[in-house]
Amino acid sequence: MDTYHARALEGASAVELTIALYDGIIRFMHNAIAAVEQRDVEGRRAAVKRAMDIIVHLQATLDKDVGGKPAESLSDFYVAMFALMLQGSQASSRNKFEQVIANVRKVRDAWKQVAADPNVNQSASSPRSTSAGLPADRAWVPGDRGHAGISWTA
Repeated sequence: MDTYHARALEGASAVELTIALYDGIIRFMHNAIAAVEQRDVEGRRAAVKRAMDIIVHLQATLDKDVGGKPAESLSDFYVAMFALMLQGSQASSRNKFEQVIANVRKVRDAWKQVAADPNVNQSASSPRSTSAGLPADRAWVPGDRGHAGISWTA
């Protein structure tokens, strides 16, 4: 990551950082597709590994005790995306990578709606925040019906 991007992320809220991670997954899946088209096995593996590393990080930072059922749903989503990436890599499948992109983009778009919600405290400095950076008493993840009917399916 170059200095410009690193500096841009320094002042970002936790929700904005989460969105940036989803952007990274999408970017690496596009790189994997390009590698498949070029028959670049090492490039495909490297791109998929980077995307999987992001998924593992997102999964590891979920706090199911705080996030409840929405956090469990996100956990299931991450497991499904990891499996789809693995299948795509093993089969050199552009289609599987495109499925990951479509699903991740849906969840990313839901997070964008959260970022735009002026009622959501996006302070990453709160000691009681979920892995998404939302205060524990306002824990929300895509699919939570308590926020303007936003939902996603994987």
